[in-house]
Amino acid sequence: MSASAAVLAGHRLARWLGTPAPWIVGVLNVTPDSFADGGRFLAPERARHRAEEMIQEGATVVEVGGESTAPGSRPLDADTEWRRIAPVLEALAGRLPLAVDTYHAATAARALALGVGMINDVSALRADPAMAEVVAASEAVLVLMHAKDAPLPHVSARPRQYRDLVNEVADFLLERAQAAVRAGIGAERIVLDPGWGRFLSLDPEPSWELLRAFASLAARLHPFPVMVAVSRKGFLPAPLEERDPLSQLAALHALEHGAALVRTHHVRMMRQFLEVWRKLGRLPPAPDSVRT
Repeated sequence: MSASAAVLAGHRLARWLGTPAPWIVGVLNVTPDSFADGGRFLAPERARHRAEEMIQEGATVVEVGGESTAPGSRPLDADTEWRRIAPVLEALAGRLPLAVDTYHAATAARALALGVGMINDVSALRADPAMAEVVAASEAVLVLMHAKDAPLPHVSARPRQYRDLVNEVADFLLERAQAAVRAGIGAERIVLDPGWGRFLSLDPEPSWELLRAFASLAARLHPFPVMVAVSRKGFLPAPLEERDPLSQLAALHALEHGAALVRTHHVRMMRQFLEVWRKLGRLPPAPDSVRT
């Protein structure tokens, strides 16, 4: 079975956020080249307003990212990344639960010093050797993502074939989790993300295969919480502007089969889907303290 309620209750996420799983992670891209929102929140004031709005809509955490890793994007230096996200973090850290999407140790260190509670390293500690030490010196949660490309996680046109998809993805993530633990990051602070879309394969089918087998994947990754991050990904069979409902439906399937976090660009819709799923008895009821 997936991570139990008792295991999740003892995870740093539960202690930090004060709410039980599932947790909604709202995506805030402060980039000019985001595939998902076209740089709509590059202006600091607009980004700050959107972060506050996401919390009102039901996000448990707002994840701020200053670099796109989508197809065609190029690596960004840490100073440029920081200039993009610093105005948002400096205005909101301490007021809202924040995460930062970065593989740069220097960016993570600055964010953690402001009080950011979670680092999402899509390279799984492979891109910057100093990242593990930076996170280990904090109390932050660390998300480790599977990606076919290395050491930088920018999506490439390199194909990837799998003989045993679930076990190969699980083996990778468990190895990276063990590396994090060896570096001094407690297991109760680690979250795992299987990666989806072109992070997984140029072919859409492995993403669907991984979703269909999500219960088996979550069991292999026990006791680590698993994050489903399918939002607006290209494997979904619709134009970009029509992918939000499909994203939430796919995420609900994963939540029902063992995921503990869902990363989404459309927080309000995800919360609404969760509420319907609860009313249908497909998920545990929300505690009184967090019902909307």
